[in-house]
Amino acid sequence: MLQGLNHITIAISDVVRSLAFYTEFVGMKAHVRWDRGAYLSLGGVWFCLSCDDVSPSQDYSHIAFDIAEQDFAEFRKKLRDAGVIEWKQNVSEGDSVYFLDPDGNKLEAHSGDLQTRLKALKEKPYSGLEWL
Repeated sequence: MLQGLNHITIAISDVVRSLAFYTEFVGMKAHVRWDRGAYLSLGGVWFCLSCDDVSPSQDYSHIAFDIAEQDFAEFRKKLRDAGVIEWKQNVSEGDSVYFLDPDGNKLEAHSGDLQTRLKALKEKPYSGLEWL
């Protein structure tokens, strides 16, 4: 039986550049690096950077990271000051900034959790929403 997330792997084109981005901007802890990849972690989640032919999603698929509400404004400013590209504007509950990594992989920093989202849905349900 599945128990939860084990790790997340994303394709990158440059280990040094991506390792710097994910440690300096995202705040991940680097553990090891090799010629074509690196292992990092964030909040107990194992994250793998793996060199490959990068083909970022053209749809809404993305990886969202948790951020404390009090840290959000500073984080967004840091991204904007560095010229990190934002790929979407937030229209949902909680603070979110949607940004691209150096290879165009879609990321998000979100202040909120499943419970805050469900509470917001009680007040403003999505079209066709069904509670399960």
